[in-house]
Amino acid sequence: MPLATLGRAARESVSGLPREFWWLWTSTLVNRLGSFVATFMALYLTLDRGYSASYAGLVASLHGLGGVVSSLGAGVMADRLGRRPTLLIAQSSTAVSVALLGFMRDPVTIAAVAFLVGMAGNASRPAVQAMMADIVRPEDRVRAFSLNYWAINLGFAVSSMAAGFIAEFSYLAGFLIEAGMTMTCAIVVFAKLPESRPQRVAKETAQEVGLGTVLRDGRFMSVVGLCFLVALVFQQGAVGLPLAMGRAGFAPADYGMAIAVNGVLIVALQIPVTRFIEHRDPRRLMVLSSLIAGYGFGLTAFAGSVGVFVLTVCVWTLAEIVNAPTQTGLVVRLSPVHGRGRYQGVYTLSWSVAALVAPLMSGFVIDRFGAEWLWGLCAAVGTVAAAGYGVLMRSLPAERTATGTTVGTTEAEVGAA
Repeated sequence: MPLATLGRAARESVSGLPREFWWLWTSTLVNRLGSFVATFMALYLTLDRGYSASYAGLVASLHGLGGVVSSLGAGVMADRLGRRPTLLIAQSSTAVSVALLGFMRDPVTIAAVAFLVGMAGNASRPAVQAMMADIVRPEDRVRAFSLNYWAINLGFAVSSMAAGFIAEFSYLAGFLIEAGMTMTCAIVVFAKLPESRPQRVAKETAQEVGLGTVLRDGRFMSVVGLCFLVALVFQQGAVGLPLAMGRAGFAPADYGMAIAVNGVLIVALQIPVTRFIEHRDPRRLMVLSSLIAGYGFGLTAFAGSVGVFVLTVCVWTLAEIVNAPTQTGLVVRLSPVHGRGRYQGVYTLSWSVAALVAPLMSGFVIDRFGAEWLWGLCAAVGTVAAAGYGVLMRSLPAERTATGTTVGTTEAEVGAA
C-alpha cells in the first residue's frame, strides 16, 4: 500500500475527535505505560519476599476482588460526583496505595494494601468510559473506544517489557515509578479535562437512575451476562493457555512467545480493523466475534506445536479486536445519558467477576477432565454468547444524546425497544 494511502488512512482514523478525548487518551496511555506492578507482583512476592506461590495467588485474588467491589461504587460516583472528581480520586488513590505497597513487609498488610490497589485501580474505568461517551459524538464512539483500547494495549506491551528490566534493578523502583506515572495521570485530568457529566433538567432530576434501575433493566443485564461469558473465554489466554501448555511440556518461554502475538496484533491491527467495522451492524459484529473467540480457543485442543498455538492466538485476537470497541459502544447505546456511570460500572463488573472465576474454572476443568475439555467448553460458551447476542440485539435502540434526543430512530421506536 502506498505511503500516501497509509498516511491518509491514519489521518482519517484520528480526525474529528475532540481535544478532551485526546487528553483522556493520553492519560490512559501514560497510566498503562506505568503498569509495572501487576506484571511482576508474583515474582516480587515469591522471589524477593520469599512467600509461597499459594500466598502470591491469594494476593492476586484479593487484588481482583478489590476491582469487583469498586466497579459498582465507582459507577455511582461517576454519576453523582462527576466523571472528573471520580478520576481524580481513583488515580490519586492508586498512586498512593501502589507506593505504600512497595514498603509493606508483613503478609497481612501486603494482602490488605493489594486489595486497596485493586479497588483504586479499577475505579477509574467506569468514569473513563462514561466521560468518553459524553464528549465523543455517537457516530465516532466505536472509533474512540478502539483508539483507547489500542492505547491500553500499547502501554501494557511496553510496560511488560520494561517491568523485567526494572525488577532486575529494584522492585521498589517499579512501585514508585508506577505511583509517579499514575499521579501524573491525575494531574493531566485536573489540568486539562473539564467535567463532562451532562446537565440535568427538572424532569430528568425526578427520574433518578439508581443501581436498582440498572439491575431491573432486563435487556442490559442480559447483555452483561453475555459479556461475562465472552470475558470467561478471553481470560483463558492468561490462565488456561499457560496451564495447558505447561501440562503439555512446553516451556514458559514458549507461552511467552505465543501470547506476545496477542499484543503485537492488537497494536498493529486495532486501528485498521476499526476503520472497517465502525459503521457496520453491531449485532453481526458481536455474534461473529463471539463465535471466533469461542472456536479460536477451541482450536487449541488440536495444537501440538508452538506454531499452532500461535495460530490459535491469532484467531481469537482478531475476535478481541472486533469485540472490545463494539461491546463498549453497545453498553453506551443501552445506557440512559444520566446513568452512564452506573451502567459502565455494572459492565466493568462482568469483566472483574470473569477474572475471578476463570482461574478457578480452568484449573478445575483441566485437573478433572483435561485441557481438551476446557477448549471444547470455550467453543460451546462462545456459541451460546453468539446466539444470545443474535436474539437480544434485534430492534436495537438508537443512540441517546445529552439532550435526551436519539440518533437514527424516532422516540416512539425507542420506547418500543
